[in-house]
Amino acid sequence: MSESIYTPPREQHPWWNDTAERASSSRDPLPGEELDRTMFPIDPWAIVETRFDPALQGRTESLFAMGNGFIGMRGNIDEGREAAEHGTFINGLHETWPIRHAEEAFGFARVGQTIINAPDAKVVRLYVDDEPFILSTAEIVVYERRLDLRAGTLTRDLTWRTSSGKHVRIRSSRLVSFTERHLAVIEYEVELLDADASIVISSQLLNRQDGVDEYRDFAANGGNNGTSPADSKTFDPRKAEVIEERILDPTVQRDNGSRLVLGYRVHNSGMSVASAVDHRLTVGGAATGEWKVTNTIQEDVAKRVYRLNGRENTPIKLTKYVSYHTANIAPPRELADRCARTLDRAIEESVQTHHTNQRAWLNEFWKTSDVVLHGQEDLQQAMRFNLYQLAQAAARADGLGIPAKGVTGSGYSGHYFWDSEIFVLPFLSYTQPTMARNALRFRYNLLDAARTRAEELNERGALFPWRTINGQESSAYYAAGTAQFHIDADITYAMAQYVSATGDTSFLLNGAVDVFVETARMWYDLGFWRQAGKQDTFHIHGVTGPDEYTTVVNDNLFTNVMAQENLHIAADVVDMVRENYPDDFEPIVDRLGLQPIEVVAWRRAAKHMHIPYDEKFRIHPQDASFLDKEIWDLERTPDSQRPLLLHFHPLVIYRFQVIKQADVVLALLLRGDLFTAEEKLRNFEYYDVLTTADSSLSAAVQSVMAAEVGHMRLAEQYFRHNAFVDLADLHGNTDVGIHVASAGGLWMGAVFGFAGMRDHHGEITFDPRLPDSWEGIDFGLRIRESRVRVELRPDTISFVLERGRAVTVKVRGDEVHITPTAPTVIHLADQGPRQRKKLGMHTINGWHRSDGTLLTASVPTVTGQIPQLGAVRVQDAQGREPGPFGDT
Repeated sequence: MSESIYTPPREQHPWWNDTAERASSSRDPLPGEELDRTMFPIDPWAIVETRFDPALQGRTESLFAMGNGFIGMRGNIDEGREAAEHGTFINGLHETWPIRHAEEAFGFARVGQTIINAPDAKVVRLYVDDEPFILSTAEIVVYERRLDLRAGTLTRDLTWRTSSGKHVRIRSSRLVSFTERHLAVIEYEVELLDADASIVISSQLLNRQDGVDEYRDFAANGGNNGTSPADSKTFDPRKAEVIEERILDPTVQRDNGSRLVLGYRVHNSGMSVASAVDHRLTVGGAATGEWKVTNTIQEDVAKRVYRLNGRENTPIKLTKYVSYHTANIAPPRELADRCARTLDRAIEESVQTHHTNQRAWLNEFWKTSDVVLHGQEDLQQAMRFNLYQLAQAAARADGLGIPAKGVTGSGYSGHYFWDSEIFVLPFLSYTQPTMARNALRFRYNLLDAARTRAEELNERGALFPWRTINGQESSAYYAAGTAQFHIDADITYAMAQYVSATGDTSFLLNGAVDVFVETARMWYDLGFWRQAGKQDTFHIHGVTGPDEYTTVVNDNLFTNVMAQENLHIAADVVDMVRENYPDDFEPIVDRLGLQPIEVVAWRRAAKHMHIPYDEKFRIHPQDASFLDKEIWDLERTPDSQRPLLLHFHPLVIYRFQVIKQADVVLALLLRGDLFTAEEKLRNFEYYDVLTTADSSLSAAVQSVMAAEVGHMRLAEQYFRHNAFVDLADLHGNTDVGIHVASAGGLWMGAVFGFAGMRDHHGEITFDPRLPDSWEGIDFGLRIRESRVRVELRPDTISFVLERGRAVTVKVRGDEVHITPTAPTVIHLADQGPRQRKKLGMHTINGWHRSDGTLLTASVPTVTGQIPQLGAVRVQDAQGREPGPFGDT
């Protein structure tokens, strides 16, 4: 693990707009251009690595991770020795510990949770004439590793020249099944190209969470066994916690010949996990031959070792079937039996059948989910990589949540945040509704825990945890955690969006309506009435919006408009169910204790919700006091001080107008029906200048809204940044996992941004904003029972009904009926407005507040060694003090 967080130079940030510096450059550098294309060539359907670089190992372990939403296998080297972070993760498998606050207070989070390593079944070690194959030190003649986005496999093909001069070809394949939730299949093939040799293949199952790997490198991994990216020398709240005590208590060890099983009970959380591996060896294609096999099984390691005399040009292939099962209550021995049944089924089918099934599943996925970016080769590759990551994060979660890093790494401790609902669910709801339903059922299943949490905070209804695995609040810093009450509205918004897109009344009546009612109760209880003259207004105080650089404020705009929508949704759904589903209405009233007066109260609060607006600036303040603060001069903040959260105490940051991630701008997107085009433009231009690159969530939202208001140059730059967040490691923490929300945000950038799609209250509209140099975009949508193909070109937008009934949408206010008879082609006069001015501190320079005071921009300074930066003196911070920020 690196001891520092890489932050791209300011000039690589799409929001860096210093005119003087730009004038000296022939053009702006583009995110993604820093990728070495000789090492990572462009391929529209694959991520390819042409040579091994240990310095990039952390990043590539995440990029080449394989998963299905339940099982996640990091792209570790097959031989399982050196690693930035060894990782085999099972969604929801976690350990807990008591959170100890230095200064306690009522209602603080009490139970910490973190994802843990499941037993590692990826390991296959090779010895040729007793010489171990170690990738980092071996002489490699040929090398290629490939993540095939259509086949759903990770393959490696290399040729090794041994110390004695023999050439050995090693090919491997790794598949985590989308069709069999609990199954992975690994193949490892060795072929001697020019001489015979003795061969030893050691297949292993290791408890890396607690066990000792005899090949670990203390010097390289800081003594942490490579199982955790945490480093005592480096503070980074985005990384997982480290628990010193033993976590996996061994309970099951089975040696059944070719099949080995390990089972454990998680020490504090009480969860159980079992892993089983079964083996098949062939030599020259034959399953029989002369070789010796020995098994070893202990509490933390199981090995099956093959010894044989290898012959020139005779491939030796080991096929390793792997199964994982976990449970909250069931004992490990029962899970071991489940693993056995999974493997029995898997072995009945050929390996080729598993590969065929994987490809068939992905063929269906791409039919609806692919986004074609015509003429944009590097972006096309990045788009498909990110869409594939969404499949790996959600496909077989099957009622579990979608962690911020999926199952590709331990970042953010494997927690579920609001990211899923706002950035991932739109993609799932409109392209993969079954995955969306499963993710939302997970939230519904946490409703009782959310009711308990609301009581702890003296509120009625339900309050969902800001970050969690098991349903309990795990954010120890309430100001940037629990205070983000907007998560209730985010979940309601996503559920309503899903129901609108799919027409799934069963989910509405048997889950969503309960969430709508309980969250509406929370908002009405949290807010309060204030009378100004004859006008009553409803206010919400003491909350934090999406921007974690501004906390515990009054009347946060995003929170207020989202709470308003939450109240509207709850009231509308209750009335609709009463009128249209009377047989279901009475049980709903009974189980929720619903009173008619509540619905009246929700409507009144929504109607009179306070929406902050500043007449002088003609913008919507982020909160009641935001505009009173001075501005943080981001243009004069050196790269060494970024991201701010790792260099400045929260109280320093809180005193300024500076934004970690889109807040008002996100409100403009989600509640776009509330704002005029002029308000959107004015707000975007003000807040874009104040928004840092410190959150991977910002680029997606900024791209969509930049496109809508006509700042197309910015829209493209933000879109590119979003596309390469992980491929180019733009935020310096891809080594702990893929940014799943950012991946969902890229789909939003294409569909909501450039295609201009919106869905407000069930009405789907399009107002395209195709960039000037682009040839076109194609994508699919699932609307109710129909599948529609959308094709955007510079002069037209076309709709093709691929399946289902006719669909009606609007294009720039005009109704468009999409029928099975022929493609529906709409001619476009233009691609929307184009803003020509560049944004920067000069955009708001000279503005005066309503009280006459001048907006001023500065950078915080401290005493001590302060380097000179133009006319501004800035802090030289060498150490990193712990801080609260931990979102994605």
